[in-house]
Amino acid sequence: KMRAEVAAWNTDRNNRQTKVDWQFKTDDARIKLKRLYPKL
Repeated sequence: KMRAEVAAWNTDRNNRQTKVDWQFKTDDARIKLKRLYPKL
């Protein structure tokens, strides 16, 4: 049943051609990726 639900969700999402915006501003990156940025 779970596979069928995921397949239906996947098909619906692909049909809508939903986009994901992976870019964010430097200030947001410093918060989200704090462990990767050196302390200034």
